[in-house]
Amino acid sequence: MSENKLDIKKTLFLSFGFFASMILWSVYNAFVPRILDEYFGISFFLIGVIMSIDNFFGVVFQPLFGKLSDRTRTRFGRRMPFLLIGIPVSVLLFVFIPHMTYQLWSFMAVVIIFTFMMGVWRTPAVSLMPDLIPGPFRSQANGIVNLVGGVGAVIAFLGGGILFGLGGFPLPFLVSGIIALLSLAILIIFVREPIYPPLLSKEEAKKTEIKLSAQERKSCILILSAIFFWFMGYNAIETFFSLYAGAVLDLDAGQASISLGVIGIGVILFAFPSGLLGAKIGRRNVIFIGLAGMIVLFVPMIFITNFWIVHVILFFSGVFWACININSLPMIVRISGPAKIGLFIGYYYLFSFSSQLITTPLYGFILDMSKHYCSYCKPLYQYYESVYNYSCECLYFHQSLWIYAIVTYVLACICLLFVRHGEEEPQTS
Repeated sequence: MSENKLDIKKTLFLSFGFFASMILWSVYNAFVPRILDEYFGISFFLIGVIMSIDNFFGVVFQPLFGKLSDRTRTRFGRRMPFLLIGIPVSVLLFVFIPHMTYQLWSFMAVVIIFTFMMGVWRTPAVSLMPDLIPGPFRSQANGIVNLVGGVGAVIAFLGGGILFGLGGFPLPFLVSGIIALLSLAILIIFVREPIYPPLLSKEEAKKTEIKLSAQERKSCILILSAIFFWFMGYNAIETFFSLYAGAVLDLDAGQASISLGVIGIGVILFAFPSGLLGAKIGRRNVIFIGLAGMIVLFVPMIFITNFWIVHVILFFSGVFWACININSLPMIVRISGPAKIGLFIGYYYLFSFSSQLITTPLYGFILDMSKHYCSYCKPLYQYYESVYNYSCECLYFHQSLWIYAIVTYVLACICLLFVRHGEEEPQTS
């Protein structure tokens, strides 16, 4: 590839690792909360805890497998062995999830092993892009990767909603698993990792290691903290939107999945332009635009219950989410240097998954409390509880979701204000 031009074809092919991850996680996040609610009838707090299991594994294992892939040397490359093992096993477990609804313990066993296996290959899959794409073009390349991933999310949400109408919960899981396997086949056929130099001994590695300056460490920690906060908001929305849509918009699980896909359409349309914009005016500036846009959009969501207005706002929130998500990973990779790409991407997932580990049970708890103390229905709740032993199902407490997201994005903005590193040197692109 020319050093002065982004290889779009190569970028498209290596994007299929992220595509496979997105299509599996999107179906998982869209339907598993509804399965837990409909089949097991557990509290919102417990749903949040269960939906955070994948984030626990992400916190524990993402940096580990990222660092391990940095030090892997095989004839297939240093990232591909993790995908060759991880994707097929993950798909097999994924397809079983909707069939394990007879007892909670068996359902949880499959979910736990599935989420662990997804953690095995996610960081190596994402590391393929900075491995194969030079630094000045990583924002644009990450735009393409997220565009392809966004297509996966839209396929999962829209297609999953349609498939749910045709065959219930099992069909979206089956079709998504087949698509993930086809994505792996594309990676095997079209992606060739470079030949990496032999590993140095520990003593040699210490001599050649380039350490971060104090200011670089500060910027890195602040970027990771901002990532932590904005993923708290985004993943609360992704996890609990189906419950919000059911209560506020009167949608079933399939229709709620389709609605969530509207965000993915916005991401797809603005994924590559946001990468170009990050290269032109700075990644940090574009992330600020995205955060400010999300905050402005979510304020009216607290009060609106109109189906069409909600979906217009969801679309534009996808546009602004692209501004945030496309430009953050290249900032981390820019600070890491080429020898530790997998490790620093592991840090990226450590913070993003830590936020998800906290946010789903935290917001589930807030939702439980909002339900009991909602000012709109507290008198009715107390009356029905005492006279009829019946819990009021008011729609308003679900709209606390948008207040919660606004608070997390404001905290992310505060962290980002003090970041001074992560941009590339100006270069013709």
